[in-house]
Amino acid sequence: MIYVITGPTNTGKDRIAVELAKRIGGEIINADAFHVYKQLKIGTNKPQEDKFEGVKHHLFSYIDIDEEYSIARYQNDARKIIDDLNAKNIPIIMLGGSGLYIKAALYDYQFNQEETIDMSKYEHMSNDDLYASLQAFDHFSATKIHRNNRKRVMRALEIFLSQGIKKSELPTHKDKPFYQALFFGVDFDRGDLYMRIMGRVHRMIMDGLFEEVKLLLKKYPSSLQALQAIGYKEAIEYLNGNHSEEETINKIVTNTRHYAKRQMTFVRHQFVVHWIKNVDDVLRISQHESAA
Repeated sequence: MIYVITGPTNTGKDRIAVELAKRIGGEIINADAFHVYKQLKIGTNKPQEDKFEGVKHHLFSYIDIDEEYSIARYQNDARKIIDDLNAKNIPIIMLGGSGLYIKAALYDYQFNQEETIDMSKYEHMSNDDLYASLQAFDHFSATKIHRNNRKRVMRALEIFLSQGIKKSELPTHKDKPFYQALFFGVDFDRGDLYMRIMGRVHRMIMDGLFEEVKLLLKKYPSSLQALQAIGYKEAIEYLNGNHSEEETINKIVTNTRHYAKRQMTFVRHQFVVHWIKNVDDVLRISQHESAA
């Protein structure tokens, strides 16, 4: 059985996951897209080792921020650990709010093998010329993407050129589960959650977020995927002189709130979630589901 503790940021998932692991003798697997990176600390609110309380945690802080990382790689890494723990009859707690990571690990979520394509000639095109190229190859996908959404236009082109099929013709991801799992979300009051988010952002600034980002920028380019995480991209804009400190704090708060809403929407639409307040709720519900 896999216990999935998911839902919006700042709802106390970490605390419940650790307590659950201690109660049932389980281990925790990370399912947060940015907690995999070693160098991202303050801005990700990643659980630190002094909060592990002796519980083994997997897939936390194991990738350098300049490494290529993808959902497909996470799927492979997570499934290896799941299979190993299952073979040892160790209960598994999957912890995190990155819904696609959870979906990829636990469901028949397939990734097409793609040939590496040189996209350099497209990178220098204007948005209009790039969009016209997509229309020529895959008109239907082009109708679903705004011409100025350069990243999505490039991705649709890359799929066609590497796989020889249109993005619109890719098979949809299946919903057949690979593993038996129960999904739990921490019940919360929206107003309280927004206050928690604001408090967390102010703590991040006090704990040295800007200093952390300064040090990272001495070693790594700001364009790295890892540095697009909420908190980091806004801090980079601040350090570049684009916003005041107050404006930066407000942007991080706003973007985190929007992210929490997106997490909630994904969870509600993709999983059957049991809403809980504490570990006792998890154990009661899981016992009832096992007996059903």
